[in-house]
Order: sequence, then C-alpha cells, then structure tokens
Amino acid sequence: MFAAERRQLILEMVRANGAVSLRELARVVQTSEVTVRRDVRALEAEGLLDRRHGGAVLPGGFTRESGFPQKSHLATAEKTAIADLAAGFVEEGEAIVVGAGTTTQELARRLARVPGLTVVTNSLLVAQALAHANRVEVVMTGGTLRGSNYALVGSGAEQSLQGLRVSRAFLSGSGLTAERGLSTSNMLSASVDRALVQAAAEVVVLADHTKLGTDTMFQTVPTDVITRLVTDEPPAHDDRAATELQALADQGVQIAVAGASGNSMGGDSVPPRQARRDVALPGPRRGAVPGAGAGLRSAAVLGEPAPGAERARVADMRRR
Repeated sequence: MFAAERRQLILEMVRANGAVSLRELARVVQTSEVTVRRDVRALEAEGLLDRRHGGAVLPGGFTRESGFPQKSHLATAEKTAIADLAAGFVEEGEAIVVGAGTTTQELARRLARVPGLTVVTNSLLVAQALAHANRVEVVMTGGTLRGSNYALVGSGAEQSLQGLRVSRAFLSGSGLTAERGLSTSNMLSASVDRALVQAAAEVVVLADHTKLGTDTMFQTVPTDVITRLVTDEPPAHDDRAATELQALADQGVQIAVAGASGNSMGGDSVPPRQARRDVALPGPRRGAVPGAGAGLRSAAVLGEPAPGAERARVADMRRR
C-alpha cells in the first residue's frame, strides 16, 4: 500500500471512530507502528487529525469526548486484559463502586460470578452487565441520563452517593498523568466520579496505555488519591508510557500490568491472584536486605542476629 493510500485509510478510521490506537491502525493497514506513527505525524502537520499518546484523534481532541460506539472499538484487547486483571482484586462479599466507561463495563462482566458482591454504579452498561447475576446486588444512583456514555450524572447522582462507604472504587477516564491524575473531557462526568471516589476507601484506576500521558480538561482523581493503577503492557518503543508509569510509581501508586495476551484469562471468570503483576516502587523496601530476594527479611532490622554472626558466636564459645 502506498503512503497516500495508507494515510487516507488512517484518516477514514479516525473520522469514523473519533480515536484510534496506533496498534489498531497498524493492524488494519498491515504495516509497522513506526510507519503508522510517521503517517500520523504527516496528517497532523496538515491539520487533519491530532496525535495523542499511543493513537490519533479528530482535531480538537483535547476537549472532544468520543461517544460510546467509538470508544468501544478502541484498544479492545487491552481493555479485556485490564478487566481480567482488575477482577482479581475483588473479594467475595465486598461492596464496591464502579464508574462509567467501556473498560469498567468489561470489568462488570467479569464480576457477575463473584458471590455476595454489592456494586454501586451510575452506569447503565455496568448495571446491564450484572443484571442477571443472581448473587450480585446492583445499586444504581439517581441522576440525569447522559446518552453519549449511558451514565447518570448531575446533582441527583451526587446526592445519592452522600453517606455511602465502600471498600474500593473502580474508575476509568479519558487521560492519566502523574502530574494531574485521572481526567475526563466532560464536567458532569468528572463531578460524579469525584463523588464515587469520596465513597471509597481505595481507588483503583483502569486505564490502557493509550491514556497514559494524556491530559484532558477536568480532573477526576488527583494522583495522591489513586491507590492502584491497572493497565496493559506498553509497546517496547513507547517511552512516554513507560516514563509516565515510573512517575506514577514514584508518587506511590501501585501499578498492576496485564499483557494483552498471555498474562490474563479469557472469558468471564475471575482470574487467579498469580495472574497479576505488581510493579515494585523504586528504592529498597523497608526491612529488606539489599540484593536479597523479596521473601527475605533483614535480621538486623528485626532485631535478630544475622546467620553469619550467630555461627561466629557459637564457634567462639566452643573455643572457650
């Protein structure tokens, strides 16, 4: 395929979907992501689209929010892997809140078999995914329906969350940076998400790598409030995503990474605990022996004699 043909197809895909990942573009035009990135730069120079981290969007994408049909076709493999991994953090009998979004909808499908679960949500799609789960209780907020993402927003939704307390909140958004945290393009959605956060003891953000380093208009969750990020493995050449992950970890966010293939389970079952991979925070952990394995303890820190010192003491006693 000639460059002009590739770029025309790329432009048509972006116009049809609102936003498309580089990985998906490369798959459709049957070329490398390096070539697609070059094409996207050329189209951006002509003012035909805007580049975003890991993808391309329609011009003015900073303030534009794609509708549900467009979002549902973006980074589908990554969202599936993230949902598989995130479901493993939910325990039987928990009470949680789940926000609106295509990734949280995928999560809800996997929560249908968690017995004794109570899910509070403002998303019709999340509620629909759990509607036939006879061991899961679904509690919906009030509010006004926002048709573009099938979510309840407004003062009615926010007031219905007052006085609520659950173990953790699972939220998605339009962008995530270490500087501002999670953000979205819509003011009403951001306001409800902040109310969901206030109801939870822990906040778990679900964001695929295309959202890392992307900043949108309205802050939802500041970085220091995010307990854990569940994301997918960024491409090897994606230095920006890797840098953003490191910056988030430096600020205390626990990072759980799922591979789009091989590191997650398919279907609707809850994945085993060993399927997730937590990225350790930089620097030695408190009480750890430098260079030792994660399971070792520092005898000096715990007030116990180190093994070598104990052997030397016994030998000295025998000589006496």
